[in-house]
Amino acid sequence: MTPQQRAEDLGLVFEKQTPGYLNLCIRSGNQLLSSGHVSTLKGKLGAGVTTEEGYGAARDCMAKILNSVWNTHGTLDGLKVIKVLGCVNSAPEFIEQHLVINGASDLLHEIFGKTGDGFHARSALGFASLPTGVAVEVEAIFEIL
Repeated sequence: MTPQQRAEDLGLVFEKQTPGYLNLCIRSGNQLLSSGHVSTLKGKLGAGVTTEEGYGAARDCMAKILNSVWNTHGTLDGLKVIKVLGCVNSAPEFIEQHLVINGASDLLHEIFGKTGDGFHARSALGFASLPTGVAVEVEAIFEIL
């Protein structure tokens, strides 16, 4: 089964995007670089938002990134995940950013494989705030094989 087929089997929906203020995903050479995609969930991890809710928010961000990648590349096939950056709106004492961003990484592992093209480098960072009060923002880099 191809990555595109696995994504569709997981229920991901791919829809055409209207160009906006910034490019949501740009091709440079043989790489696709996404802009930061934000969660629908708002709030601060460790102060009203749980790690589990954050995990779902990170997964939501990655689904949005994959839709932007699909809009740029036309398919999820023929890609390798290179790098993920996860930003978590965190209370000062919150230390589970890595568990939150696992939501994004786990979705990539389900689609591209954990030991193959989905095995990626990653940073998971805590921030005092994120734009519009969202709980999570994620960006990613893919290689076109």
